[in-house]
Amino acid sequence: MANAFENALRQIDRAAESAKMTGEFLERLHYTMREVRVNIPVTMDDGTLRMFEGYRIQHNNWRGPFKGGIRYHQNVDINEVKALATWMTMKTAVVGIPMGGGKGGVTVNPKELSEGELERLTRGWTKALKGVIGPEIDVPAPDVNTTPQEMDWVASEFGHPAVVTGKTIANGGSLGRGTATADGAFQVFETLKDRLFPGGGPQTVVVQGFGNAGRIFAVIMHKKGYKVVAVSDSRGGIFNADGLDIAALESHKDTAGGVQDFPGASNITNEALLELECDMLVPAALENQFTAANVGNIKAKVVFEIANGPTTPEADDVFVQKNIPVVPDILVNAGGVTVSYFEWEQNMTSATWTEAEVGEKLEKIMIESANEVWARKEKYSVDLRRAAFILALERLDAAKK
Repeated sequence: MANAFENALRQIDRAAESAKMTGEFLERLHYTMREVRVNIPVTMDDGTLRMFEGYRIQHNNWRGPFKGGIRYHQNVDINEVKALATWMTMKTAVVGIPMGGGKGGVTVNPKELSEGELERLTRGWTKALKGVIGPEIDVPAPDVNTTPQEMDWVASEFGHPAVVTGKTIANGGSLGRGTATADGAFQVFETLKDRLFPGGGPQTVVVQGFGNAGRIFAVIMHKKGYKVVAVSDSRGGIFNADGLDIAALESHKDTAGGVQDFPGASNITNEALLELECDMLVPAALENQFTAANVGNIKAKVVFEIANGPTTPEADDVFVQKNIPVVPDILVNAGGVTVSYFEWEQNMTSATWTEAEVGEKLEKIMIESANEVWARKEKYSVDLRRAAFILALERLDAAKK
């Protein structure tokens, strides 16, 4: 199987071919602009010194400062990180915000570190990357295993709140950021609902992933009257054909540590969850969930991607053949980076927006972006992923020129 970065490049090439785009800007997008690795010395609580490897991938900044998360994980795959940086370039272009794409972090299992060790590591990463990151150069954000606390340490060490987004509200974070990814996803859903489900909205919804974005999206859909029949987390999934009580499930998850063994529901595997018959399947977990090996078994009428990169190009081809629309990640989950941009703008101008103002600005951008993507789908007679990439490439080409 191709690695994630190769998949991202294939998605760019397929979109460019469909729109008959040419030019050196396409070749430039096949390469990152800069890849930085640093060694970070950290004094541990017992007085010993440990060295950690940190990194930052900067894919493209034609439209504005590099933008992307910081992840703390022991099994860093550099091609995965390059893919995420590339997808961020596309994502910011799709929603038309003036930022580019980047990604980074540290090779570490943060669960093995104390809070003091995590703070020294985070401040060390920031010191090592001064000149590489900055409010007008590269603006990181939280990602896997990082939180607003780490972002506060980055801002404190750097000495400017606009160097990073996803901070706590008290330290310059934006209201509405915590729910932005799910809120933006729902606005995309609402905008495209009648076109995706001409006979009425989805009767059954399945959500893979009950972390922040997937959980909040399931809550929103449940409150809006849609029947969520199955959800899963890293430990496994649950299913109830009559629908799940999402509010009760939240309490169960917080108490039990996972969604399985929820009263009234059957336990199922993540693999079985993906193959359930449903109107809308929402991958909100990890990449590469739909591959050539399992795509033939997918029975959903629509796939709605909240996760980054859940569908390989091979699986995309089968979805097209089966006439299963896939609403792509670079549109669906772009609410998070959009509100991150709002946070950066507030920090740069010393402004503070209310949660209502943030919500109104987000809704306007997500609705316009969804309609723009659908317009490219109609114009070029392509699937929605190619349409989203075409829109992004148009804006990147214009910025390059």
